[in-house]
This record gives sequence, C-alpha cells and structure tokens, in this order.
Amino acid sequence: MGKMKSFQMIGLAGLSLTMVLSGCSSTKTATSSPAAATPAASAAATKAPEPAKSVEKVTVNFWTPFSGNDGPFMKKIVDNYNKSQEKYTVKMTIQPNGDYYKLLDTAIATKKGVPDVAIMHLDQTPTYIAKDLLQPLDEVAKSVGVEKSNFPPATVDYSTKDGKWYSIPLDIHPLIMYYNKDLFAAAGITAPPTNRQEFVDAAKKLTDPSKGIWGAAMPTFWIQNFLFPTILFQNGGSFLDDKGNIAYNSPAGVEAVTFMRSLTTMKVSPPTVAQDGDFNLFQQGKSAMHFNGPWSKDAFDKAKINYGVAPVPQLGTVKQAVFGGSHNFVIPKSTTDANVLAGAGDFLKFVNANSIDWAESGQAVASKVVRDSAAFKAMTQQQTEVAKEFDYVQFAPKVLNWGPISDSIWSELANALQGKKDPKAALDDAAAKSTQAMKK
Repeated sequence: MGKMKSFQMIGLAGLSLTMVLSGCSSTKTATSSPAAATPAASAAATKAPEPAKSVEKVTVNFWTPFSGNDGPFMKKIVDNYNKSQEKYTVKMTIQPNGDYYKLLDTAIATKKGVPDVAIMHLDQTPTYIAKDLLQPLDEVAKSVGVEKSNFPPATVDYSTKDGKWYSIPLDIHPLIMYYNKDLFAAAGITAPPTNRQEFVDAAKKLTDPSKGIWGAAMPTFWIQNFLFPTILFQNGGSFLDDKGNIAYNSPAGVEAVTFMRSLTTMKVSPPTVAQDGDFNLFQQGKSAMHFNGPWSKDAFDKAKINYGVAPVPQLGTVKQAVFGGSHNFVIPKSTTDANVLAGAGDFLKFVNANSIDWAESGQAVASKVVRDSAAFKAMTQQQTEVAKEFDYVQFAPKVLNWGPISDSIWSELANALQGKKDPKAALDDAAAKSTQAMKK
C-alpha cells in the first residue's frame, strides 16, 4: 500500500531577527557602567528570573493511504509515539487509497500541503526518485541509529540509487493463502497444500456442489495483480527480459493463465467471479481456499471465520516464489526544516523498534528487531507465516511508471480467465499495450 507541507522560511527569519536584536541588547547592557545603576535597578537585577516558557512542539505532518482496516493500527503507533515524548507531534492524515498518488502529486506540484513524511509503496519509489522528489534518508537514518541491516536486503536494494537510500520499509506484504479449517477438517485434509498437485487434489475434495461450496474461487480481477505474477515467477518467468522488454507473454506466462483457467473447467472454482467475489465467498464460508494479502486478517477475524494461513503453494512448475509489495516511509525533498527532519527521524526510530502494533493488523513487519522479538514470534496465526515468504519474495520491475505500464495486463487477464480470449492472445494484446506505455 504522500508528503505534506513545504516549510516556509518566515519563522526562521523571525528567529534570526530575534537573535540579532537580543545580541544587540546584550552588548549594550554589558557596556553600561555598574556605578550608574540606581537602587531600583539593582533590586531588579537581583530579582529571581521568571520560569522559562515551555517550548512549542514541532509538528511533523505524515500522510498514509491506510483508508481501510489497517488505518487504526497505524493511528495507534502514531498515538503511542506522541505520548512517548514531549518534543514532537506527528499529525497523521489518511488519504483515500485510490486517490493517494494523485493527491500527493497535486500537493507537490502546487507546493501546498506537501507532507513532511509519507508512506509510499515500494514500486512507486523509482518514479519519484527519478523525478528528484524524494530526499536520501542515509543521514536521517544514521542520526537516529536506523540501520539498513535491520531490513530485508531486497527492499533496501530496490529503493537505493547511486548509492543513496531513499525509503525505510515498514512491512513486506506478499500474497498468502487463507484456508477454512472447518471445511478442511470435514474433507479429511490435515494440512494446507504446498504444491500444484496437492492444491488441485485438495480443491477437488473440498468442492461440494450440493452445499454451494467451492474448493477455491479463482479471482478474475483483483487479487490477480498478486496471483498472476506469483505463478509467472514460479514458472521461471518475469515481467521484463534482460533487455528491459515486456516478457510476461512468454510460455511461462501463458502456462500460468492456462492453469488458473483450468480450475473452472475442473469445476473446483466458479466459471466467473465478480470483483471481490472470491473474497466474499471465503468470508461466507463458501470457498475453502483464498488468495489475498495480509491486510485481510481483520475482516476475516470480524467475520469469525475459523481460518488458517499458509504460504502460497508452489503452483508453478519451476521454483517457489511469491509476488509482494512493501509499504515504505519516504521524506519529500521539500521537507527542509531541520527541526522537522529531526522529528521525522525520531518518529522513524520509534517505528523501527515499536512496529509490533502494525503486525497486529496481520502484516509481517520489515524490522528484524521486531520480527525477532518474543511478541512477534507469539503471533502464530498469520504474521509468522507471512514472514516465511520473505526469503523468496519478488517485487515489480524497478522501472519508471510501472503502474500505467502494467494496467493493460489486468483487463486482458480478466478476458482470459472468463474464457473470452485465448490466454496467449490475451497476454500478447496486453504486452503490445504495455510496450506502447513504456515509450511514453
């Protein structure tokens, strides 16, 4: 799964002027003759000084796109930080997830309301770095003791350019598999599948047409943004080839789509699934296996589903792999006030050591310090299962404007999964559109 305000120099200029005036006054007093002081003046000189006025807290404006179930968990972290010290106040603004980058771009372009620190999805960082809109965080991180070694190397490498580090990861959110424990028990299945054959066998056993229960509702739309890349990678494929050309319409990609579509012909999945239909079926206890991200935990908890969580089985034919994203902290280049930067660094230091509350949302946090803690290891329902995938997680290509480039994949993929197009033809059409988008 923004930046907030540009800092003006009026306050600093006023502070400088006050210091200059104060310095002049001090010089004048020092050169006055003590013998010329009146009794009243002497009495005033010995009067006890008034208590110093409390220093106003520095405000750090923080944007997030956590407009779903994950929002309250980040708010708890921010609230705890604000209570933990008296020098800074982090003011969190939750922007609508769907409009997040549009709002961020508008704020940056107009120089109005740009956040001081913000959450940014990892695959967005190459574009913002290339546009020179983010500042390196090496010095900020060093000043508060946040070390690169505390995070999975893949996340650090992704947001590093020319030896400079531009984002500090909060989490990694790979695709995971949810399964209904009650349905598994009824079907006599004692463990979640780990490969394609086990998955297909389980789906057949779990499907019960008389009760309207499906083994696995294959998504047609979203969460395909995570599932198709996962199987593509597991087949040894990739989005781009070594020369940077579109390559997801390779035999590896076609095989991935063909397999997913075959689940409907096996009748272990509905022939078509509406947007979020797969999510709804699992939530209603009508689907036994469901692919989604760690953020779904809260919704399934509230629905009181007796579910388990497991790494995505190796549905591909070559290796284990999983597609994932990552939420990261970034600081816009427009954040220049030294006090605000110090506050942002202090906040990031706090999150680095206290993101266990973010793990409560179902996420596996990026901070090794937190993942190694007893509190995290005790989270056996989901978070530790998610963390198992960190060793082989893969991200979107490190290219500019990946979002617009990949947009055509999902509509064409839906056509193939609904049986409206041959898998090869659908991916070829998508690849042609992606290639055009890369030229813009």
